[in-house]
Amino acid sequence: MNADLIHKALANPLRRDILAWLKSTDSPFGPGLPINAIQARSGLSQSTVSAHVAAMIKAGLLVATPVGQFIVLSRNEDVIGAFIREMRESL
Repeated sequence: MNADLIHKALANPLRRDILAWLKSTDSPFGPGLPINAIQARSGLSQSTVSAHVAAMIKAGLLVATPVGQFIVLSRNEDVIGAFIREMRESL
């Protein structure tokens, strides 16, 4: 886990929104949403959403899983939990 990458990823409000959307979502794909559903919900262009998602995957906050023709995004609860524990212990 790289806390600096996570802090950088969480500095953007849309990225925090994506994590919140994924926390409360259960879709036909299981836990998570296809990236096009996130794009539709955000109202932003595909390239903008892809850039945000890429930063979150790099930070370890999201997991991308191919399901047929879709890329389904889900939260990486292990990394999120480790980050929260580290922040509690260090601050």
